[in-house]
Amino acid sequence: MTIKHEHCLQRWVCLSEKTEEGITTKRFDIDHLRNVAVVGHSGCGKTTLVESMLFNSGATDRLGKVAEGNTVSDYDPEEVKRHISINTTVEPVIWKDRKANVLDTPGYSDFIGEVKGALRVVEGALITVCAVSGVEVGTENAWALSADRGIARMFFINKMDRENADFAGVVSQLRNSLGNNVVPLQMPIGSEHDFKGVVDLLQMKAVTYTDGKNYSVADIPQELMDEAAANRDKVIELAAEGDDDLLMKYLEGEDLTADEVVYGMTRAIRAGNVFPVFCGSSATGVGIQTLMDALIELMPAPVAEAAGTSPKTGDSLETGADKLAALVYKTMADPYVGKLTYFRVFTGTLKSDSHVYNPLREHADERIGQAFYTVGKKQEPTDSVGAGDFGAVAKLQSTVTGDTLCDKDMPIVLPGISFPRPIMAAAVYPKTKGDEDKLGAALHRMMDEDPTLNVRRDTATAETILSGMGETHVDIAVDRLKRKFGVDVEVAIPKIPYRETVTARAKSEYKHKKQSGGRGQYGHCVIELEPAPRGEGFEFIDKIFGGSVPRQYIPAVEKGVRDAMQEGILAGYKVVDVKVTLVDGSFHPVDSSEMAFKIAGSMAFKKGFADARPVLLEPVMSVEVNVPDANTGDIISDLNTKRGRILGMEPQGNGRTVVKAMVPLGEMQRYNIDLTSITQGRGTFTMEEAHFEEVPAHTAERIIAEAAKEKKE
Repeated sequence: MTIKHEHCLQRWVCLSEKTEEGITTKRFDIDHLRNVAVVGHSGCGKTTLVESMLFNSGATDRLGKVAEGNTVSDYDPEEVKRHISINTTVEPVIWKDRKANVLDTPGYSDFIGEVKGALRVVEGALITVCAVSGVEVGTENAWALSADRGIARMFFINKMDRENADFAGVVSQLRNSLGNNVVPLQMPIGSEHDFKGVVDLLQMKAVTYTDGKNYSVADIPQELMDEAAANRDKVIELAAEGDDDLLMKYLEGEDLTADEVVYGMTRAIRAGNVFPVFCGSSATGVGIQTLMDALIELMPAPVAEAAGTSPKTGDSLETGADKLAALVYKTMADPYVGKLTYFRVFTGTLKSDSHVYNPLREHADERIGQAFYTVGKKQEPTDSVGAGDFGAVAKLQSTVTGDTLCDKDMPIVLPGISFPRPIMAAAVYPKTKGDEDKLGAALHRMMDEDPTLNVRRDTATAETILSGMGETHVDIAVDRLKRKFGVDVEVAIPKIPYRETVTARAKSEYKHKKQSGGRGQYGHCVIELEPAPRGEGFEFIDKIFGGSVPRQYIPAVEKGVRDAMQEGILAGYKVVDVKVTLVDGSFHPVDSSEMAFKIAGSMAFKKGFADARPVLLEPVMSVEVNVPDANTGDIISDLNTKRGRILGMEPQGNGRTVVKAMVPLGEMQRYNIDLTSITQGRGTFTMEEAHFEEVPAHTAERIIAEAAKEKKE
């Protein structure tokens, strides 16, 4: 049986030009593009890997180092200071007449929003794994996010030159975690300090490096031949499964040709059915060029089509290849050019000095000034950005992350980006009056820049609350406030918005009588207080008969009661769920006034509140914790120590369980730190306010004492 295929490793001529500064990317046809996000656990060498790709492709003339703060990707001052990636950056790598837009993403879980934005606009993910540490929680998260998107996935086992590097061990971990469709397409030659090359299992050749850029291709060393042959059998088996004709030939016992193996493997990888493993060292450059070959030859090219919905009807819609459809995946505030909008063009062309349409905004027309290609922080002007490519533009008026840019005569809304809800809150206080004036605008600009940040004003505690994905995320946001926007703030744990209420009936009377020469003040009322059903709020009932309190003064009594409820008696918190009935009173024909009855109502309420067995209420949160099955018992025990009430458990069928509980907010303010510790970062949680419940007596005593001390100070 003979099967003929066009060779899948085609060579194209790209539309680029040389300048004195190197290659300036002007325009690539969509078939010449590859879009790949580099994802993985923090510290596995993603940024150094991208830096090595740029160096090997000739885009840079030196290899930057994270520790020295001189990499192309990590240019933000906070990234340089902390030696971690915070932002997703696009690094175009020109290799063998093709362009790979390589997106360097953060590995730290606090910046998962950046990863989700990157994965939304690429066709492939390169999951980087440390050869020493192996599969970590960041590896698992990167796999899960990539799988959710259904994109092609490759693994790169990095740091093969490090002591205790274990290629076979890491491959075994990947297979145990992710299945047998994880297959090595390379094997290391040597290890640790002796790591000098790789065995290419597609071509069955040894690639040995003499330095970071130069290598030679030869036959596989005899001592590695048996292992290579065994791995090659697995490659052939999975390659055959990539094509029906090849599978039939394989099952009939015929040998596949070298081209057929490559063809079948390429189809399987691009379909997301096989996940190849490569290896190397980004620090020394060994294996980087062969990895770049794999990216451009095995990863899928973009397709000039876009599916979305109609902004008017919500019906499914597909745009033509010649019509513009671009998705904004990131927004940044640049200190020099203002707001920078980063986008991926799916169809059509986005041109400089043009107008585009944003169907999700009221002021939908956006003027495009100069469009750019970006290389880290560097911006290269271009006349246009074509289908499948990435670009940026400055000073769009209303467009934010997740929006679609399209032609006005063919409006379409592309699927946006699903960002996680923030889970850690901090109260921010401006240090000076000048900071106070600028704080609101600066915070909202930061929210435009980072959709995983949230800002709100808590009216109950009069605090501005900044929420993020973790402690580091919030700390960096505060540092950016000062550096980018000149706003200096202090940070504190948010106050709990407790409430006060009554648990018994009480009757109260107050007579406000004042004579100081001239017209006096007189207001007298008798009220009854009683508990209202939880969550019902406040109810005022008028039971005056016979005119003991004139009609025109009854609203003033109610206003006085409402004012008194704003600051409770126990600890100064708002009073809720109380029914107040006005039953009697008296007036003076000359000295009575609305103000006098307002004061009488307020004082009568305060007096009666103290006699109605007042209690503190605390907000109780509905919490869902998603954890590995092995951690379920520990999570339940921990929630019990936090005064939590377990409602149930729901197995997810993927080795994970969701624990549902009701837990007081006061016990949950730093829960993400505890959860990370218990599950080694593998747990996630969500929570939302459910209701208020009475605070236990011993806790209430402490809160009341703290409030009294604070008031005294």
